[in-house]
Amino acid sequence: MSTQILEVCQVAPGDKSPESAAEFSLPLTFFDTLWFQVPPVERIFFYQITELNPAYFTSIVVPKLKQSLSQTLLHFLPLAGRLTWPTDSPKPIIIYTPNDTVSLSVAESNADFDFLSSNGVKEAAELRPFIPQLPSSDTVSSPIALQVTAFPDKGFCIAVNSHHAILDGRSTTLFIKAWAYICKQLLKEQNPPILPPELAPFLDRTVIKDVARLQTVFLNQWAEVNRSMLGNESNPRCLKLRQNIFAPQNVVRSTFQLNRDDIKRLREKVLSQLEAINKEETDVVKSTPPIHLSSFVLTCAYTSICMLKARQEDGNTRIYFGFTADVRKRLDPPVPNNYFGNCVTGKFFAAEATIFMEENYGLAKTVLRISNAIKELERGPLDGMEKMLPLFFTIKPGNCITVAGSTQFQVYSCDFGWGRPKKVDITSIDKTGAIALSEASDGLGGVEIGLALKRHETEAFTSLFVKGLA
Repeated sequence: MSTQILEVCQVAPGDKSPESAAEFSLPLTFFDTLWFQVPPVERIFFYQITELNPAYFTSIVVPKLKQSLSQTLLHFLPLAGRLTWPTDSPKPIIIYTPNDTVSLSVAESNADFDFLSSNGVKEAAELRPFIPQLPSSDTVSSPIALQVTAFPDKGFCIAVNSHHAILDGRSTTLFIKAWAYICKQLLKEQNPPILPPELAPFLDRTVIKDVARLQTVFLNQWAEVNRSMLGNESNPRCLKLRQNIFAPQNVVRSTFQLNRDDIKRLREKVLSQLEAINKEETDVVKSTPPIHLSSFVLTCAYTSICMLKARQEDGNTRIYFGFTADVRKRLDPPVPNNYFGNCVTGKFFAAEATIFMEENYGLAKTVLRISNAIKELERGPLDGMEKMLPLFFTIKPGNCITVAGSTQFQVYSCDFGWGRPKKVDITSIDKTGAIALSEASDGLGGVEIGLALKRHETEAFTSLFVKGLA
């Protein structure tokens, strides 16, 4: 496989436009500072175009992507800026100044497009050439980096590397959808396109109320992490991103799907186990009705169980399961759905591995624990949030299962004018070990699951996953 970088260009927001001519700054909220040194989030979108030749790619695809990106950045000015921490500021801020740009790499590859965009097992390293690096230092970090790669006669991919302190998953997909919308309109020669209200970012940070002073809590916690755990005694204000936290070594990537019938069968299995538990009056974690039996809960529970069994985890090992939840609608007052920035919190629970892997009731017991964590969000979306960061850095690597992405983002709707993506991957799970979730690509209501495991674990997981649904 050979991948060649053709150019690295700097795309400015709406060249010479009035909007891009003024300095712009945006403070981080406590939701942002919770994440500001965790590994960046990488997504890659594969688009199949069998007639894609080098001339069409360089004369049509790349110019339209550049032009539409420039127009999109007019609405998303923070992405063209930089994250910094001025000495006179109590917290990091995003600063945009005229002539700031976003890096867009353009590449060509002779790699096997069909294989890379399939659900088959592949070395995690095989997708690395298509992911741009996100510049990050002790003093400054870029919000986003982009790369478009052509596969002649097959298609192209767009990769997005985004800083988690600046964008959560909903904000990232909002940007991608806005870029795709504008690009598609430009291909129809509708210039300049008008961005629909639902795709325009809401940038007002005053809607986030820090009643509990969590901003100060998180900044102090990150300073302690830098001092005691990361060996950065001299710079408690360090902004450098941590590239690996729970990353396994020598992993392969694979994709699995649960269709609507699979999810229905899992739901029926949980209800059957719960009925048996009640009859036996088994000592099990209690949950008051209603129990959450959503696709998210069932997918996370079933996938976690198969993962731990595939890894042949010791039953006495204490396993932490964590997920992030969008709290835009849970805050009082609610925050607009198109709020740009982080508006997510995390929930964890811990249990011995044997609880997950129990043959008779493991699925139901895991579902109950995830359901209870969701109910904690309903009672108070910010309750216990101050404990999340210290816990994150004290869990032993390999003992934590987390979730990336969401079926709610509708990533397969991102059409730049050349059709829906053939495949969308969250590639950063090979650095975090997380379970990647999205809606199924066929649009029929299923769930797509991305994993990064060692090869023998992947083989075992595949067997367990299929047999468990039979």
